Amino acid sequence: MATSGKVIRCRAAVAWAVGKELSVEEVEVAPPKAGEVRIKIVATGICHTDEHVLKGCFPNVEFPVILGHEGAGIVESVGEGVTSVKPGDKVIPLCLPQCGECSFCLNPESNYCLKCHLSEPQNLMPDKTTRFTCKGKQIHHYMWVSTFAEYTVVPEYAVAKIDPAAPLDKVCLLGCGFSTGYGAAINTAKVKPGSTCAIFGLGGVGLSVVMGCKAAGASRIIAVDINKDKFAKAKQLGATDCINPRDCQKPIQEVLTEMTGQGVDYSFEAVGLKETMIAALASCNMNTGICVMIGVPNSASEISLDPMILLTGRTWKGSVFGGWKSRDSMPKLVSSYLEKKFNSDLLITHTLPFAQVNEGFELLRAGKSIRSVLLF
Repeated sequence: MATSGKVIRCRAAVAWAVGKELSVEEVEVAPPKAGEVRIKIVATGICHTDEHVLKGCFPNVEFPVILGHEGAGIVESVGEGVTSVKPGDKVIPLCLPQCGECSFCLNPESNYCLKCHLSEPQNLMPDKTTRFTCKGKQIHHYMWVSTFAEYTVVPEYAVAKIDPAAPLDKVCLLGCGFSTGYGAAINTAKVKPGSTCAIFGLGGVGLSVVMGCKAAGASRIIAVDINKDKFAKAKQLGATDCINPRDCQKPIQEVLTEMTGQGVDYSFEAVGLKETMIAALASCNMNTGICVMIGVPNSASEISLDPMILLTGRTWKGSVFGGWKSRDSMPKLVSSYLEKKFNSDLLITHTLPFAQVNEGFELLRAGKSIRSVLLF
């Protein structure tokens, strides 16, 4: 392309400081170095994790920063040595990389990668420099993807080539929310047909868990949220029951245990609060129950737990990116979307021009959206 090897000036939503709304600015995006890919972002979803960063929940994220991690776009140019993608390819940048070389990537039972932001900071590119500048200042990357920018640069192992027929304004959700929730049910919990499930939190991730439980053949899917406005969508996607804990006279785990006789077979926490994590664990049956933690907690959170809750056999496990090996699985997920094996479009409640990014966050904070998609 004509821009190859050159600095590109484009729009991006810059988070200058904790607690400040995003500022749409002109930024300079440097060309990709060896092993890197520069992508023109076409569409990006707004995920609650971005909101957590803006609130200061994750002190390891450095400001100023360009957030966003649920995007889809087209390769503009590639650095030396890049072979898996080429200019013009449709791609999804990956918030969970797959380097293919670390011990976890080489383990067929693992989907984690030691280059993930949970193991090493991703505020800068792997060579410890940034590709973003604005007003003469260096701007940090976020999880190496930074999809709130019209152009972004990522390591090759944090991008997946997808089917050219894929609609980027729809499949961007597969970059985080849908894949994370759907996979937690299918891959992490391995929900069995005829089982009972409870999902705590009905945002984009939690509703994707509902879809995964239904696809796996669960007979009873109980959706739990304090926002009753989300119940209609939950039932549309497969929930059989919806409960607002604030309407209950007992702790929600006791209510779920009474509803099911001995607790659900599978519970999922998609909120990120220690109180709901403990309630989700206690709501699954005491012997074979499996509780999957998906919600991202505040980095300062600690949980005090009675060990007896686990002694009789409950399983408590975490799930990152739905258990999918990201680069291997993303093309297959997109193919499944195109084959209509699932309908993640139902999660999109608002589509906005990129300039209205702050309006998208307001919809999220007010509980009025499931997923807002921003279009460049």
